Amino acid sequence: MLEFLRGRDVLVAGWGVSGRSLIEPLRDIGARPVVTDGGAAALAEAAGLGLDIATCVELESADWNRFALVITSPGWRPDSPVLAAAVAEGTPVWGDVEFAWWVDQARIYGPVRKWLVITGTNGKTTTTQMTHAILRAAGIASVACGNIGLPILDALRRNPGPQVLAVELSSFQLHWAPSVRPEAGVVLNVAEDHLDWHGGLDAYAAAKARALVGRVGVVGLDDPVAASLARRSKARRTVGFRIGVPADGELGVVDGKLLDRAFTKAAILAEVGDISPPGPAGVADALAAAALTRAIDVAPQFIREGLIEHKVGPHRSAFVREVVGVDFIDDSKATNPHAARTAILAHPQVVWLAGGQLKGAQIEDLVEEVADRLVAVVLIGADAPVFAAALARHAPEVPVVELIAGDDAGMGDASRDKADAVMARAVRAAAGFASRGDTVLLAPAAASLDMFADYTHRGRSFAAAVHALEDGDVGRQL
Repeated sequence: MLEFLRGRDVLVAGWGVSGRSLIEPLRDIGARPVVTDGGAAALAEAAGLGLDIATCVELESADWNRFALVITSPGWRPDSPVLAAAVAEGTPVWGDVEFAWWVDQARIYGPVRKWLVITGTNGKTTTTQMTHAILRAAGIASVACGNIGLPILDALRRNPGPQVLAVELSSFQLHWAPSVRPEAGVVLNVAEDHLDWHGGLDAYAAAKARALVGRVGVVGLDDPVAASLARRSKARRTVGFRIGVPADGELGVVDGKLLDRAFTKAAILAEVGDISPPGPAGVADALAAAALTRAIDVAPQFIREGLIEHKVGPHRSAFVREVVGVDFIDDSKATNPHAARTAILAHPQVVWLAGGQLKGAQIEDLVEEVADRLVAVVLIGADAPVFAAALARHAPEVPVVELIAGDDAGMGDASRDKADAVMARAVRAAAGFASRGDTVLLAPAAASLDMFADYTHRGRSFAAAVHALEDGDVGRQL
């Protein structure tokens, strides 16, 4: 299955977490890894580990017959020069997830695992963690891996190894993984995100639909785009879930109880009150995790035990601190408008801290929907002017503070220390608009990489700024 790689060079495109995870498996099957990356420091690190390297410039005139395969990190776009050159020369290009799938199928590290694949614009990580918690409750050796942080190849190499993988996959990873056939896969929801990478919503949704090609496909019926994918599902069986009364073939909610009518006539799985995080988004994620695990015959009692055990991770509607009756909430994981909508609608009166990189997503509908909940808005990041324009059109009475490049804290090309300084100013500004009963909410609706290392850095920066507040900072602008 992977014999064609033995004794051949394999180009590893991207020296990130996924790129590093490829090296030992490639060596284990007898291939010779060669690393390329756009950053000189990354190549220097790889060379320092004794690996062969090639710069992107060198590869422009390379003899592509040298390489049996290119394995790309998920963030590399199909039109990137290295990948485009490989395709033009007839060299196959796989993603790291595609390679992991074939490593598993070849039994390089033990018996083939069952893959439970989770994708969607929002809720992937929570659903993956819930799925893993349910599997643990059932006594099934499992691991949460993929886009959640642990590379799949590292999970496969564990000893003792897992029987089941709860695999979070992004649209990028699914684009580069056409062969993956999960035991069960779910598309939670599909909203505008990464449109700059995929070229449009249709291509983005098509990438997500690659989760629906195995034995069981699961779709979120409350989301119109995800629900529409049921018609395109190539799974042998497709079921849905909804936050409402389920029909036959669905999971849903009746009288505060999660109910399965897809894998049995009717089985109560858990209480809505058991779910963390509380609210519709958390319940939807729990239904998705229940569907995946019911698809591999996990009993209802273990679903309830796992969901009770599960607690929401950091930067997902996490309470940071209360100051003079004002709650400060960190939802830095809300990296697109769809996720921010859920966060804002959970609170009646919000001072919204938003901004970053929209990645082609539209903000108009969100602003129009939540305008009546907004006390004030503080904006940071590259696309702050886009937010400001939408607020001027749809919420003209709402005070808006826009911290843009050129302010004394410095943004734009600022260092991460300056990003933390901007966040501190933003939090003080937000606190100044708040009064008792309000919520100051970091729900950026945008990516973080224009200013911060990642969304976790952004969330930590927010929390640090909140803990530095004094009582007198609240309401000072009222």
